[in-house]
Amino acid sequence: MRRQELVLGVDVGTSSAKGVLATPDGRVVARAESPHAISRPRPGWAEHNPERVWWGSFLDVCHQLLRCTGGPDVAAVCCSGLGPCLLPVDGEFRPLRPAILYGIDTRATREIAELTDGLGRAAILARCGSLLSTQAVGPKLVWLRRNEPAVWQRTRGLLMAHSFLVARLTGEYVLDHHSASQCDPLYDLEEQRWAEDWADEVAPGLPLPRLVWPADIVGQVTPAAEAATGIRAGTPVAAGTIDAWAEASSAGVRRPGDLMIMYGTTTFLIEVVAEASPDERLWLCNGVEPGTRTMAAGTATSGALTAWLRDLLETQSYEELFAEAAKLSAGAGGLVVLPYFAGERTPVFDPDARGLILGLTLSHHVGHVYRSLLEATAYAIRHNLEVMADAGGQPRRVFAVGGGTRGSLWPQIVSDVTGERQEIPRETIGACYGDALCAAVATGLCAADSEWNAPEMTIEPNPALESAYSDLYGIYRSLYPATVEQMHALARIQDGNGISRETEHEVVGTATSRERGWSHRDVRHVRPRPQVKDHP
Repeated sequence: MRRQELVLGVDVGTSSAKGVLATPDGRVVARAESPHAISRPRPGWAEHNPERVWWGSFLDVCHQLLRCTGGPDVAAVCCSGLGPCLLPVDGEFRPLRPAILYGIDTRATREIAELTDGLGRAAILARCGSLLSTQAVGPKLVWLRRNEPAVWQRTRGLLMAHSFLVARLTGEYVLDHHSASQCDPLYDLEEQRWAEDWADEVAPGLPLPRLVWPADIVGQVTPAAEAATGIRAGTPVAAGTIDAWAEASSAGVRRPGDLMIMYGTTTFLIEVVAEASPDERLWLCNGVEPGTRTMAAGTATSGALTAWLRDLLETQSYEELFAEAAKLSAGAGGLVVLPYFAGERTPVFDPDARGLILGLTLSHHVGHVYRSLLEATAYAIRHNLEVMADAGGQPRRVFAVGGGTRGSLWPQIVSDVTGERQEIPRETIGACYGDALCAAVATGLCAADSEWNAPEMTIEPNPALESAYSDLYGIYRSLYPATVEQMHALARIQDGNGISRETEHEVVGTATSRERGWSHRDVRHVRPRPQVKDHP
């Protein structure tokens, strides 16, 4: 294998950047990771310093990879990143403020309501595929115009983590169609282009990036970028995309009916669909390949719940908790949990939802609680799968990815609750592996339908548990409508006591514990993501 046939993939996530060098047939020859922190300078804000976090972590990963392999030339580069985010830059791609992160940043709730009223709820759903939420970029642009006019006056571009890296590497101002389709309400999903009339209303005068697809080669590494990264000038660079979709690609999710369940601090689901109707309970957006669509759903917590319990029980390890839960039968001794400890994303979209543990008796011990938290995530997945089916989803093949798949108990519970068979691929390193595949496809080193990451394990549902879990799931589904008024009342009380939804949202935006962010304000986070993902 010639050294120049290695492909480089780097993903910049919420709490770390990860990278791989791989051969065109998918063999990983080197991997690296660089942790970083999230900043929360005010309640409801979630930010990254793009120079230190995005570019700095990218450089660290590149230097690690090139050093451990003797500094080879690579055939192509592709990056992914957390998103959708908003980084305003000037005409030279210099950041004008910290990057405003994806749905965990809730500063633009007023702007969400105003745009929804002004453009029309039904019109937004029909044109964009999703309603406006904290995930949307458009309301955050309006917030920027209103609250930081000096920054807005200098803004000449809109970048996300991966497109910022592309701009630094190549000097090109581009954004892939998938990421653009999450810039609601700036993008017309049916027309596959910027919605220029709404874009002029939301962000008047802002030049929008050239639209491309993730596997398009958009430029080459410049001499300046070579000096910073060690990647040879002239190396092709693919556009890349948002990290969850890159991770889905890494597992082979590319045909209609393919569905990914990502087990991590939160749970994320992506299904490739041939046809689907916009549904206000989900996100509908472009896929990674031209002409494809994906439905997406995401919870606000999952592995974060077990991290919360482990933090409370400092004397017990994940291994001990796992062993206690594994000995128990399905149903956790009659406990049912609503996992809304940080509000909830799909399908209820309620930041004021709150967690609930129902059925506790003096006979229950910590193993019951641990197992009930895992089962709660499974009920949330089943709820989202049912909503996806209502919108036209028909999963034929389910792929499980993420650190939570390394232990068999969690995915087994999900299969038992949902009735879905799950395939776990050989490589679970995540989005950076999908980036490497994208780089190989972009340069013709492998076919788009290449089987890079064959399944290594299959989880089959246990039909004997179907009835018991269906009864418990029915109880689960009844709890939110029965308690939503009380949840919201408690949320108001918590806000008054300084325990706000924004504080709780720190569970969603995980970073290394007790680190200092961009604003030099001390912030507290849950345990580091690798610990959450290694142990369900």
